[in-house]
Amino acid sequence: MQPLIRIGIVGAGANTRLRHIPGFRAIEGVEIRGVVNSTAASTRRAAAELHIPNTYPDWQTLVADPELDAVMIGTWPNLHCAVTCAALAAGKHVLTEARMSRNLAEARQMVEAAQAHPDLITQIVPSPFGLEHHTAVSKLIAEGFLGDLRELIVITADDSFHDESQPLHWRQDSGISGVNTLALGILHETATRWIPCPERVFAQSSVTSPNRPGLDGTTNTATVPDSVQILTTIPTDSGTARGLYHVSGIALHGPGRHIHMYGSRGTIKFQPGGQEEVWIGTAGESRLQKLAVPATQQGGWRVEAEFIGAIRGEEPVQFTSFEAGVRYMAFTEAVTRSAEQGIPIQIASL
Repeated sequence: MQPLIRIGIVGAGANTRLRHIPGFRAIEGVEIRGVVNSTAASTRRAAAELHIPNTYPDWQTLVADPELDAVMIGTWPNLHCAVTCAALAAGKHVLTEARMSRNLAEARQMVEAAQAHPDLITQIVPSPFGLEHHTAVSKLIAEGFLGDLRELIVITADDSFHDESQPLHWRQDSGISGVNTLALGILHETATRWIPCPERVFAQSSVTSPNRPGLDGTTNTATVPDSVQILTTIPTDSGTARGLYHVSGIALHGPGRHIHMYGSRGTIKFQPGGQEEVWIGTAGESRLQKLAVPATQQGGWRVEAEFIGAIRGEEPVQFTSFEAGVRYMAFTEAVTRSAEQGIPIQIASL
């Protein structure tokens, strides 16, 4: 029988309810012992609806509870750093929802806290995109299917923020969401599982629809861009590849989400969504072919199992470590600074 692992939940939001709580409860020897939300009323409601025995007046009290072994952070990014650092100081393992933090400084603070407690497991909830095809795509690239990478295209463009009559979303508030824009971080995280991280970015951005109605008749101002275009340079074994990102929440009938990798020998096009698809082709072929992934290479969502497995010493954290989180936070930070200053930014200089 496995030793019992007792988990406390800080922020029982939609993803926590949909994925994390069922995921933990499917693992033998894991119990969800406590929960705290932003208000006493929502805490009581979550405990009742999710059948969690203990509630707390605030997250600090939950983190300090000696009866808990691990903390799952399901809050908005503005609390990730504070709760993570306090939980580690209290001797708790930490699984935090993405994005890692609001900015690179907070991300580095979280890494320093983790490094000060090497006996504790830290993990960021990964981008779900590409988990199913990760092994198959990685194998193709390792075997030279692309050849030399020449171009990377990352697109996430839809109409999620097109309607100006809709209230301000938390993702449009930089005080809550930080420097990440729309799905930029989550698509970039997926792309850099397969190709090297960029070394330089040159970005422009805009807030096309800044004014949003408040519930009390006031006007709220969006402080996160709803349109971003980015050029990148990517170091490769053979030289330098180029990257192009199109990030938009104002694109009516936009193309959705795509990651394209163009190489000297072949092309890989990944389309995330409800049904992930990967299309591949090489020189001389008249059209792309849909990649058929053998059952032995298919992946999927196993975040909670990976977290518990790491705590038990059965496996390392693969998706996603704090170190990987810092890398994508450095990218999103560089994008923001480049757009604000109107100049290219070397990521290594941050």
